[in-house]
Amino acid sequence: MAILIFILIVIIETGFAVSEIIRKPVKKEWSGRRLVLCFSEMAIWLLLITSGMGSSIRYKLLAALLVVRLLFSAVSFLVNRKNGSNKKRSSIVIGAVSGIILFGISMIPAFVIRDYKGRKTTGDYEVAQCSAILIDRSREETFEDDGSKREIPVHFYFPENISDLPEASLPLVIFSHGAFGYYQSNTSTYMELASHGYVVVSTDHPYHSFFTKDTSGKTVTVDPDFFGTALSVGSSDVPESEIYDITSKWMELRIADMNFVIDELKASGQYGAGADSWYVDKKDEEIITGILKVIDYDKIGLMGHSLGGATAVTVGRRADISAVIDIDGTMLGEEIGVKDGVVLINEEPYETPLLAIANEEHHMQELEAKENSYAYANNVIMTNAACGYETYFKGAGHMNFTDLPLIAPALADMLGTGDADPGECVDTMNSIILSFFDCYLKDAGTFSVEESY
Repeated sequence: MAILIFILIVIIETGFAVSEIIRKPVKKEWSGRRLVLCFSEMAIWLLLITSGMGSSIRYKLLAALLVVRLLFSAVSFLVNRKNGSNKKRSSIVIGAVSGIILFGISMIPAFVIRDYKGRKTTGDYEVAQCSAILIDRSREETFEDDGSKREIPVHFYFPENISDLPEASLPLVIFSHGAFGYYQSNTSTYMELASHGYVVVSTDHPYHSFFTKDTSGKTVTVDPDFFGTALSVGSSDVPESEIYDITSKWMELRIADMNFVIDELKASGQYGAGADSWYVDKKDEEIITGILKVIDYDKIGLMGHSLGGATAVTVGRRADISAVIDIDGTMLGEEIGVKDGVVLINEEPYETPLLAIANEEHHMQELEAKENSYAYANNVIMTNAACGYETYFKGAGHMNFTDLPLIAPALADMLGTGDADPGECVDTMNSIILSFFDCYLKDAGTFSVEESY
């Protein structure tokens, strides 16, 4: 569909330019016909919206460009309505070429992103969503120098009929995204869990998130230094001590975020979301208060992807956490130092039930570390886990454990996917996650997992 729209635009713009060159118009005539053309393009766009084809987020930039072009054409018409000088052919050609280029740029999201409507859920509940921002007034925002406090956006996924459910009846699962990720990275997982009677809270980690918003409404994008360092820190020529100094600071921030979210949710279960640490839209305050009341705070699970999985594992040592899932994350929070160039790993027993899901390459790295007696956090933690499960997905890449390959395949490929079918991979993973949490948060049956899928 996107290609057809772009081809149509190219034909219209080229045809207009050719016809104008043949006419050898004066400026007032050209600007009038140009305005009619822009009105026509906008009319076609409105027809697409009416039919449902143009309302997707993929076409928002195109819509904005059409509006801007229409406004400029209207201004040009008013300015040139009495101008009888000739319109240069070169300017007509340049205008057509630049217009086509701008249209092409505006349609990049349409070419890259798919109209993803999510995966079909298997539970009995319809799922609703709402959001809030938690303000940790004990911590200053280290990415700013204005003395502002650390803000953690939280996004709730829950059964739609939440007001009909008894208090303390639903387990809580908290999710942490990966480096320069986004709270919606695993929406299909949240939706599946919520459809089966869970409250899922997906957290943003500002300045580690690709983008989020703060209490002022400002868009907060990923910190450039963090972004660049996260991409380069794994290179072989970086000493282990330097890598540890970098990653330990990442983990300190994220662990503090997740601990604060857990503590605040538990405390707010008693008095609702109206406290000084909550920033909630008035329309959502009542529903969030209702959500907080139906959560069973004796049944809390944590999960995360990549760096978020590492966060979940370390925070999962808390006594009030009942189950943890690490989705393809190196357990960096369990690294406690470096001595003589060797990473030191926390060897204390891991008491919380733990499921580690890995891609095939990650799994092979774990095996190699065992064979070479190399200190690798995941191996040490799983060995010392009182109740640990491991599995890996053949042919899967790192991003196959998110929804990104289903939304923007080209972008996901750049970040790392494998040959595994994206939909099948996510559905299988979600089924395993549901089964694990059902066992350890709902006491529903036993849990087992295959060595690989």
